[in-house]
Amino acid sequence: MDDKQQPDGIILTEAQKRSRRHRSIAIALALGVLVVLFFAVTMVKGPAVLVRPM
Repeated sequence: MDDKQQPDGIILTEAQKRSRRHRSIAIALALGVLVVLFFAVTMVKGPAVLVRPM
């Protein structure tokens, strides 16, 4: 057996960590814009959007 300790998992470089953080922020902003867009469309249509004839 090898006496050297193997690191658990993958070790990311600082550039990779920075890239991951920027990507996560971009996804969060896109999701937030989508939520605001859906909310705005719902408000424009009014509360009667759920009242439909059967």
